[in-house]
Amino acid sequence: MGTKQLEKTYNPSGMEDRIYHRWLEKGYFHAQVNPDKKPFTIIMPPPNITGQLHMGHALDNTMQDILIRWKRMEGYEALWQPGTDHAAIATEVKVTNMLKDKGIDKHQIGREEFLKYCWQWKDEYGSRILKQLQKIGCSADWDRERFTMDEGCSRAVETVFVKLYEKGWIYKGNRIINWCPKCQTSLSDAEVEHVDQDGFFWHIKYPIVGEEGRFVEIATTRPETLLGDTAVAVNPDDDRYKDLVGKMLKLPLTDRVIPVIADAYVDKEFGTGCVKITPAHDPNDFQVGKRHHLEEINILNDDATMNSLCGKYAGMDRYEARKAMVEDLKEQGLLVKVVPITHSVGTHDRCHTTVEPMLKPQWFVKMDEMAKAALEVVKTDDLNFVPEHFEKTYTHWLENIQDWCISRQLWWGHRIPAYYCDDCGEVVVRAGGAPDVCPKCGGRHFTQDPDSLDTWFSSALWPFSTLGWPDDTPELRYFYPTDVLVTGYDIIFFWVIRMVFSALEQTGKSPFKYVLIHGLVRDDKGRKMSKSLGNGIDPLEVIDKYGADALRLTLMTGNAPGNDMRFYWERVENSRNFCNKIWNATRFILMNLERQQAPEHISTEELTPADRWILSKANTLAKDVTENMDKFELGIAVQKVYDFLWDEFCDWYIEMVKPRLYSDDDQTKGAALWTLKTVLIQGLKLLHPFMPFITEELFTSLQDKEETIMRSAWPAFREDWSDPQEEKEIDAVKDAVRAIRNVRTGMNVPPSKKAKVIVVSDDEEVRGIFERNRVFFAALGMASEVKVQKDKEGVAESSASCVIHNATIFMPMEELVDVSKEIERLEKEQKRLEGELKRSDSMLGNERFLSKAPEAKVAEEKAKREKYAQLMRQVTERLQQLRK
Repeated sequence: MGTKQLEKTYNPSGMEDRIYHRWLEKGYFHAQVNPDKKPFTIIMPPPNITGQLHMGHALDNTMQDILIRWKRMEGYEALWQPGTDHAAIATEVKVTNMLKDKGIDKHQIGREEFLKYCWQWKDEYGSRILKQLQKIGCSADWDRERFTMDEGCSRAVETVFVKLYEKGWIYKGNRIINWCPKCQTSLSDAEVEHVDQDGFFWHIKYPIVGEEGRFVEIATTRPETLLGDTAVAVNPDDDRYKDLVGKMLKLPLTDRVIPVIADAYVDKEFGTGCVKITPAHDPNDFQVGKRHHLEEINILNDDATMNSLCGKYAGMDRYEARKAMVEDLKEQGLLVKVVPITHSVGTHDRCHTTVEPMLKPQWFVKMDEMAKAALEVVKTDDLNFVPEHFEKTYTHWLENIQDWCISRQLWWGHRIPAYYCDDCGEVVVRAGGAPDVCPKCGGRHFTQDPDSLDTWFSSALWPFSTLGWPDDTPELRYFYPTDVLVTGYDIIFFWVIRMVFSALEQTGKSPFKYVLIHGLVRDDKGRKMSKSLGNGIDPLEVIDKYGADALRLTLMTGNAPGNDMRFYWERVENSRNFCNKIWNATRFILMNLERQQAPEHISTEELTPADRWILSKANTLAKDVTENMDKFELGIAVQKVYDFLWDEFCDWYIEMVKPRLYSDDDQTKGAALWTLKTVLIQGLKLLHPFMPFITEELFTSLQDKEETIMRSAWPAFREDWSDPQEEKEIDAVKDAVRAIRNVRTGMNVPPSKKAKVIVVSDDEEVRGIFERNRVFFAALGMASEVKVQKDKEGVAESSASCVIHNATIFMPMEELVDVSKEIERLEKEQKRLEGELKRSDSMLGNERFLSKAPEAKVAEEKAKREKYAQLMRQVTERLQQLRK
């Protein structure tokens, strides 16, 4: 018997915290190097230290927990490596705002003091989200918690930076980067979100020098960048402008002249065929500028105000300057027209500010060689995407990858380990702090580069830096490469690609074998959850109301890799109802086990057909669920366990065995108890990875040989439990019972009213099935007596009947209903339906109604008419049957 009493009603609050605390105390989540076991590793995508648990985290981490718990039960040394990310931009913004509220300016207190506040913030809020993950039951190895800026991870970052720099793959260059004027930092392409915005094409005339009254017309979406133009380009094959190439243009609103150049970059068919070239503010123009040796003029300050080169517009915000310049162009007769357009505009994915392409000296990683290696690894099967089609996204991104801008103008983060000699300007890149002496001039004073590294630079090393790399640790040798990365499809290029090329370059191995991609959790209308829509649902609120198990089941039901899912509160209630169902079933079994203990062991010969059927079903379920789990079909797997426990076990088997449990003389009572307990434990084990808390509570109540379900063995298929013939037989009986129930429901027969049931079949095998299973067929089919025969001899013509595969079932009508009363009731119903049909036909025959009423109203009336007609057919059929 179990070790404790079960509460009368299922109540997750309190129970889940108690169980989780016990798991932590016992160290069940801890994994260690164990040569006797195969390792299985998942690294947790590190949530931001500024993070608050949302539905995306809940789904992502539930999926990881399911896989880890399953593999742990399968006998693997399963490590789920947790940790947090320093989230440079987000944290810097939070801390800056916090200081602002206190009246402190970060630039006045300086870098060192500011970083102290950042570390205080990290200490206070850094593990908040991990504590929230514990609420959903995450069984990560919390003893091994890491942070992207802890000592080990920081050493890994410096090591990689130095190695890539020495290899010539990290360089400092003056190139166009994405600049966020609000956060005042550079961004990588992956951090720029392209959104459609309403804008304009301003068509502007640039006068040709020396040819009075002659102009070229350009069209631009950003007139303010005109001040940084250094040429106008035309296509060399464009006959319209061949005579202009080499001529000079007067740049409007300035005293500068700029050349007309020919470059194949210009699309003859687009716009006017003349393109203004602003090398310091557009990545394509930058390339054109390099080819033609054009001057690069930056006209913006870091806060997107116009700089001192902008004359009367200096100091204006970029949009204010745009307005003023358009007015001035209009006044000078140089504005041709303004055409409204909708176009894609780059914005910072965090603060949603429109990003400015700007020319700035930044640090870059050369991508060509590392991208090749990352492309190769999907061809060799060392890296697999689930679903497979996401490989295309991965490949497309790598084939079009640009050099990665890794420097950020932030203080919080890994500071770039580059030191400039104060005496001669020599750059020294090294790990472990500034050099003692300059290798070039012997100087001893250095200034470190003020920039820090892109956050993704450190999280790209996460799969191996968390296991001790660059040191050759036992953990790294045993747990690496990891097995599965679980992540959303929106982060493939941000993070997955960077982990792959970094791991291949530093360790020679793919960081994981599988990337399991999931979709987004959307609201019940299919919208993305967001602060602006106010439609986000807090997972902690769901847990408070329904428990973590109900939340987890809801997130996994119907979940298919790569697909978005919708969140409905009704589904959480269904999940909670399932918890109640298995809770009450366990209590029912425990009450019966109090009266009589189940035998420890039993031979299959001692089991009844019903026992062998449910045992075989549970056995088949173990095989099917394991196959689904192997393919990462977690939603299908949990649906099968759910259906088995709710339908086969609770609704059918428990009902089948009740007569045996209630009879003191029944010799098979022990077999029933053994089967109930064995099959329920089997079902709970298969359910455990999905719903860890309730399964632990029920498992430890049912038995006391094992102290936790977490460390019990995953059910394996057993030949001696397999009985396909018994499964087939009981399924036939179930079909018959369903058919009988449908007939009785259709005739409003109360469940308490029993009637004779006659099974007629000329198939000897079918007759044998019903003879052998007569006992519970009688109980479930509400039968006063069961007769099984070859033909219809003795069956009254007026009997109610239903057809199943290879047999017909009859029930004497007079035993089911009072025929005269039933005829009277049906005649009344027939009259009512005649009235409804008449009313409906009159409405649908009315042209005025059809033309004036809303489409939905007409459709609703047609659906009602169809329903009444169907009910009328059924009532008429029943009346004919009864009048016979």
